[in-house]
Amino acid sequence: MASKTRILVPGPIRERVLDRLKEGFDVVRIDRADPSLLARSEAASISGVAVSGSFGAAMIEHLPSLEIIASFGVGYDGIDAQAAAGRAIAVTNTPDVLNDEVADTAIGLLINTVRRLPQAEAWLREGRWTREGAFPLTPLSLRGRKAGIYGLGRIGLAIAERLKGFGIEIAYHTRRPHEGVPYAYHPSLTALAEAVDILIAIVPKTPETHRTIDAAILRALGPNGVLINVGRGWTVDEAALAAALEDGVIAAAGLDVFYDEPNVPQALLAQPNATLLPHVASASVVTRDAMADLVVDNLFSWFGRGAALTPVPETPFTRKTG
Repeated sequence: MASKTRILVPGPIRERVLDRLKEGFDVVRIDRADPSLLARSEAASISGVAVSGSFGAAMIEHLPSLEIIASFGVGYDGIDAQAAAGRAIAVTNTPDVLNDEVADTAIGLLINTVRRLPQAEAWLREGRWTREGAFPLTPLSLRGRKAGIYGLGRIGLAIAERLKGFGIEIAYHTRRPHEGVPYAYHPSLTALAEAVDILIAIVPKTPETHRTIDAAILRALGPNGVLINVGRGWTVDEAALAAALEDGVIAAAGLDVFYDEPNVPQALLAQPNATLLPHVASASVVTRDAMADLVVDNLFSWFGRGAALTPVPETPFTRKTG
């Protein structure tokens, strides 16, 4: 099985993926997911793909023998899952293994944003403590706040569990309420923003989530409001957010994701009440290694026992043999 099965790896991916793939597969590398980089004769020999990033319909169409696309990441918006589903090609992602890391980062980002800890450290490092005295009192606190989670999937639930330890009241908005969840449900994002003063976004990139956090939602969140985004930059109208921060429409924001990464608008960079991170929520060696292992384990499981470990909902397929 393994020595004859060819796996395409388009573009960069964690080295651990490559090392483990080489233990059982014939690995084909190209610089990016571009059909012009793979001759049709070689494309016909590819049975699986391991990818970190985008893999569109043109690439899927170019690979007539393709059975599975193993994507590195919990979000798979860069993979054309509908095109894959149309050909009964399995698509997998890497859920669960990064839940705790992202949830931890969300809480750290929230604390940094509310208590201005990065600015306080800079005050010390720049010698201002000795020259100017104590760092100014932070105007915000976590005490007595209500948090709204926009997207109560696996990571959203992990964030909620951590928030409970701070004594923070929790509410949420999703398309439908979750059974057995002890948090208040709001049927619209506007209703959620009106009811809370911390809004944490952890929704995927879909047409329905495009710039849903706009000027109206920020106004609903209010002048004591704090926005945290550890989901997708796609969700936030960044121009509206920069204006809201500058004009006091909301109090502060903490962002780990941006609309056009790695490009961050100067209007956001200029806001002293914004805490900005370079998309690091899952960026620990431990978590990225676990993600790499799940990419490879999905491929071994598919070709070894005929089923992927973590298929996405659009592709609930098993392998056809014989």
